[in-house]
Amino acid sequence: MIIDTHAHLNIDEFKDEMPEILQRASDSDIQKIIVIGMNAKANQRGIELTQYSNLYATVGIHPSDVNEGLDIDMLQAQLKHEKVVAIGEIGIDLYWVKDNLPLQIEVFRKQLDLAMALNYPVVIHMRDSAQEIYDVVKSYPGLKGVMHCFSADLDWALKFIDLGFYIGIGGPVTFKNNLTAKEVAKSIPIERLLVETDSPYLAPTPHRGKRNEPAYTKLVVAEIARLRGDSIENISNQTSQNAMRLFHI
Repeated sequence: MIIDTHAHLNIDEFKDEMPEILQRASDSDIQKIIVIGMNAKANQRGIELTQYSNLYATVGIHPSDVNEGLDIDMLQAQLKHEKVVAIGEIGIDLYWVKDNLPLQIEVFRKQLDLAMALNYPVVIHMRDSAQEIYDVVKSYPGLKGVMHCFSADLDWALKFIDLGFYIGIGGPVTFKNNLTAKEVAKSIPIERLLVETDSPYLAPTPHRGKRNEPAYTKLVVAEIARLRGDSIENISNQTSQNAMRLFHI
């Protein structure tokens, strides 16, 4: 069994293809998928998709969507749904926009406060912002979550693991020249490793540049197994156990 811990099946691009996408995922041994929230629309669509027995959802405001505002009452209501398993994706992104960093941090902290108050894990988006993210999350002892689509180096990975986080590895680990991602996937404790697609983005080799989908999680698992000198079965089982432990699914 493989669990895709991060897929954006809640966007319009997938709306009319869900049965086919889920069948291809099942054929590739992907038996559970976590649909990740980003904004009010995506959060609601993710909850609707949990009508499928193997889909779960998260809700949150992505750092690129902080200007739409944060409705904490709405998030609290959505978190009561039995198949909403985390708050996310949340965090700081300094790749696209840098001049609203104070607002990004404010919205991030409010959602972390909610996670701590209600004992939910978080799914953290970190792009060009390792230091900023670290400075925030280290002030929340006991916080649980995953650093999604981890793109920083091994030293940073180990720092976040020391804080209690899991590291999410996706398609970029299969890219020939992404030696940093390969080192992280090879070297971190297997008990802290999760696999994901970030569908429809970041499709793994040999689908790079095309639309990603949960079925391709198996390619990520295969590359991690190769890097670690391990079996696909063991990586599949261990990362699935990790996901079930973190998200209580």
